[in-house]
Amino acid sequence: MELDYQAYEALFNTGDDDALVARFFATDTRMVSANGVRVGADGLLAFLKWAHDGVREVMRPQTVMSGDGMLFAEVDMDFHATKHRPDFPFGEMHPGDLITVKFFVTYRLDADGRIAELKSMTWPPEYGVTKLPRLGAHPSQVAAFHAYSAAFSGAEFERFPGFYTEDVVLHLTSSVGDIRGRQGIVDFYRPMFARVRETVIPEHLEVSDERIVYDAISRFTAVEDAPDFIVGPLKTGEWYDVPVRVEYTLRDGLICDIHVSRRGERTVGRS
Repeated sequence: MELDYQAYEALFNTGDDDALVARFFATDTRMVSANGVRVGADGLLAFLKWAHDGVREVMRPQTVMSGDGMLFAEVDMDFHATKHRPDFPFGEMHPGDLITVKFFVTYRLDADGRIAELKSMTWPPEYGVTKLPRLGAHPSQVAAFHAYSAAFSGAEFERFPGFYTEDVVLHLTSSVGDIRGRQGIVDFYRPMFARVRETVIPEHLEVSDERIVYDAISRFTAVEDAPDFIVGPLKTGEWYDVPVRVEYTLRDGLICDIHVSRRGERTVGRS
């Protein structure tokens, strides 16, 4: 039997490791790689959950060949970080980081067409790989957007501005006005985040190669007293939840225009 590799790729790229292992791998499967051997579906799943903790892995096959119960694939793997992973096998990652690694993988199938053995080897990170524009409709580009959101929420000023064009324009409320340029956005948020941190809680996402529409809750939490905060006065530990719609326009895979509008009234709470 043959492996439906397109279906395998599509399920892999959803990030649902449980469904992937249950559908495509034999119970007694073996995974062999440079960092060890995993035996059985449970061992494989435990490894995947560890590897994907805060890191979204998206595969982009370059060459696939199959026959006689075997399949070979050359795959460019994109790894997008949504949290700090100092122990990540291909190098330390912070929210917003992307590492691409070329994998060479063989799959041996059992009589039922499930993967009985997977062997992989890699080239050094970023060597000989293809790259997509940073943002867009591909699953890897959607994963990149979630990494951007995590970097923004984490005040990763060395990372989230890299998702903007130099001439990006941020349109906020009428009382704030427009903020122009990548550095202008950094200069606006850096002093704000010193007192009030904004965490983006996603609700709905629509993505194309030209536009991203993001319905979310923006939670503004005071890390110190902020009596003059633009949304309303906050004491340390208090927060506002503000429903927002954010519309991003993309140019060459980067954000060039951002419109933020409220979808409802703020609510207040305390940590």
